[in-house]
Amino acid sequence: MKKQNTETAETISGRRNFLNWIWACLGVAAVAEILWAAVSFLRPQASEIPRQNSDPRVTAGPVNAFGIGTVTAFPRGRFYLTRLEDGGFLALSRKCTHLGCTIPWIGEEKSFICPCHASMFDIRGAVVHSPASRALDHFPVSIENGIVRVDTRRSIKRSGFSKEQVVYPDRQPRQTRKTI
Repeated sequence: MKKQNTETAETISGRRNFLNWIWACLGVAAVAEILWAAVSFLRPQASEIPRQNSDPRVTAGPVNAFGIGTVTAFPRGRFYLTRLEDGGFLALSRKCTHLGCTIPWIGEEKSFICPCHASMFDIRGAVVHSPASRALDHFPVSIENGIVRVDTRRSIKRSGFSKEQVVYPDRQPRQTRKTI
């Protein structure tokens, strides 16, 4: 009878070691999964909107397609193209300068209002209401043959609005008649 108890004790001990090994493996797998989830959460994500091409210059369209005093969103380029009251163009970043939240254009308010901390910017990107301390960043705009293009390679930081940041459509030179 003692022999059976010994075999049973060895069997139980073997099973116990096997189960301890299984639990240790499951614990390591759980820790690995938690670490993977934490790294995935903290790592910057790629843009939700895939870029169709790698050209950083976005063709916005013809000058006449944008009305005076309007704001047009370009999700692919991550900017807003604003046409000011004087006819000039300004490409503004969609990121709030306070903490980087994406800001929407609120047409009824005629301003950009940050949903995170209520910073407010006017159509030129200038700060109207804090906590943002500086104007929205902007992108270089060019107008070639009546077509508006925006270079999104890098945004330009600015402390406020100035007229030099605005790009105006090419003015057709007046033709003068020669009298003979």
